[in-house]
Amino acid sequence: MSLHENAAEIETTAEPVDELSRLRSELENERQKVKQLQKKPQREAELEPFQVELLKLQRHLEKQDLRMIVLFEGRDAAGKGGTIRRVTRFMNVKHYRVVALSKPTEEERSQWYLQRYVAQFPRGGEMVLFDRSWYNRAMVEPVFGFCTDKEHEDFLRGVVGFEKDLVRQGTILLKLYFSVTKDEQLRRFERRLDDPLRQWKLSEVDLQAQDRWDEFTDRKYEMLRRTHTNVTPWTVIRSGDKHQARLNAMRVMLGAIDYEDRDTSLNFVPDPSIVVSGSHEVELMDAARIRQGKFTH
Repeated sequence: MSLHENAAEIETTAEPVDELSRLRSELENERQKVKQLQKKPQREAELEPFQVELLKLQRHLEKQDLRMIVLFEGRDAAGKGGTIRRVTRFMNVKHYRVVALSKPTEEERSQWYLQRYVAQFPRGGEMVLFDRSWYNRAMVEPVFGFCTDKEHEDFLRGVVGFEKDLVRQGTILLKLYFSVTKDEQLRRFERRLDDPLRQWKLSEVDLQAQDRWDEFTDRKYEMLRRTHTNVTPWTVIRSGDKHQARLNAMRVMLGAIDYEDRDTSLNFVPDPSIVVSGSHEVELMDAARIRQGKFTH
């Protein structure tokens, strides 16, 4: 048999093997989907007692005429939107708003940067949840060149005083940063790409997130280091496990206010493997840089 004939025979033999491998991979993917669907009712049931507590918190805000702002920040596909949906699922729509601002108009670009966010701030008795916030200027905008270096620096120098004044005047401010690994972000992007029900979530900016991973990490470090304070702290939530991220985000929110009729049988303590302070995250990033020569998350 000639070398050419031998190669053709090997190629023919390899085809069924490749097809079998592909079918096995597809079967395993389907098994994983079935497992996830089976777990979903159990996970949602685990959230329900905390969603009841969020209703109590909401009534407390209304009764005491308090204002509450919750910022949901983090990389693309970090789980912010899914957490917001679970947090607000049973809330009274008259007393909360979810704000997700689009890119600024020409008129808004001519205004004070924070002006369009301030316009969305809560009235007494209301909670506002920002799906991305003024911290766009700390991460997304400088990474993609949507602001100048001076605008970025001016923001970092001024935002802490702005937030402290906000808190001083009675607004309850929670800053949540959802942290996802590079591999997990890629997995979620690929799922969005393959799922027609999720493709709308994938933007041109998202598609560049993996290539610009290290740039985002540098900006994350700078943001946490310069804008985490005792009065206006960051809370970092590891969101590799979406369910645990959602559950612990609720715990953090419920721990921010001493509201009435709290169910003492529930565990309100955030899981320390999921939730860390912004200052501790900076320490971990510093340690990783010293040990490995670069930031690792």
